[in-house]
Amino acid sequence: MKKWLACILVAGLICLGLLACEKKENSIQQEDQGEQLITVGFSQLGAESDWRSANTKSMKEAFSKENGYNLIFEDGQQKQSNQIMAIRTFIQQEVDYIVLAPVTETGWDTVLQEAKEAGIPVILVDRMVDTDNEDLFTCFVGSDFELEGKKATAWLKAYLEKKGIAPEEVNVVNIQGNLGATAQIGRSEGIRYAAAEYGWNLLDQKPGDFTQAKGKEVMEYFLKRYPELNVVYCENDNESFGAIEAIEEAGKKVGTDIQNGDIMVLSFDGVNGEALQYVIDQKIACIGECNPLHGPRVSDIIQSLECGIKPPKLSFVSEEIYVHDQTVKSVSVDGKEYSVTTMTEEVANKKAEQFGN
Repeated sequence: MKKWLACILVAGLICLGLLACEKKENSIQQEDQGEQLITVGFSQLGAESDWRSANTKSMKEAFSKENGYNLIFEDGQQKQSNQIMAIRTFIQQEVDYIVLAPVTETGWDTVLQEAKEAGIPVILVDRMVDTDNEDLFTCFVGSDFELEGKKATAWLKAYLEKKGIAPEEVNVVNIQGNLGATAQIGRSEGIRYAAAEYGWNLLDQKPGDFTQAKGKEVMEYFLKRYPELNVVYCENDNESFGAIEAIEEAGKKVGTDIQNGDIMVLSFDGVNGEALQYVIDQKIACIGECNPLHGPRVSDIIQSLECGIKPPKLSFVSEEIYVHDQTVKSVSVDGKEYSVTTMTEEVANKKAEQFGN
């Protein structure tokens, strides 16, 4: 691939910014699609949720031949061994870039070292890796999951205070995601910290694997074990669907009036139209948004690397908080104020269209 030509052309224009560089690079690539395509190997961890499906769609659309890419896509089917095999195959194929959405944080050093020795930049998307050598990956783009958890629990604290509900009345269960995944680690830390800080009773936490079926199974267990529970903290929307199904099948009511027997559900993602409607209907009290549209962001990073521009090591996306009413209009986390979006039909339709559902 004749990267030097693009970089020579833009060398005198770097001061004009990355956008000028990208436009020049793209125009050069389109002169000869057969020779100029940038080959990207993408190891997606699986298809466990609506969020993951939207993320995969975004990546495939961004890395199309029309955009100057040759994408080699591999679905890891929730197995790290499959992803490691895919990365080694990418190395053998001499791809230009490797994009990895790791199923779990640990266990990547050896294969990432192999990619580094082959001179192939590795871009992490959505989830991080736990390594002492950060030179093994070029950069990360995705969500700040710990911040997501802090914002959701800050909303819950403010909402309960507005309703006059004492901390000792709050009995929380946590349906976790895949243990060891960055999203699970950050969101679980959020509820553990909040419970200890605010005096809530964190009754139990068990993994729901980010799926509806497992979320329902875990919720059924919690309902039998803890009849006093009144708040369910689900680490993604699919788990919340399963939890709500279990609650309603048990003859209980999902809602926000926990003083009168309702069970309040909190969730994360907000990419599914059904989840957004559940916020309007007060079946989900609060959703911490997790934006899946990383394809264009990763493409921008690759274009900057093509021009010799080093991207930031960590790039976090900004995300909203969706709630059912205007009881709480903003929350404060670590000294910063975050506005809260009240979910309406108009907002839900706009978000559903944005995420393609």
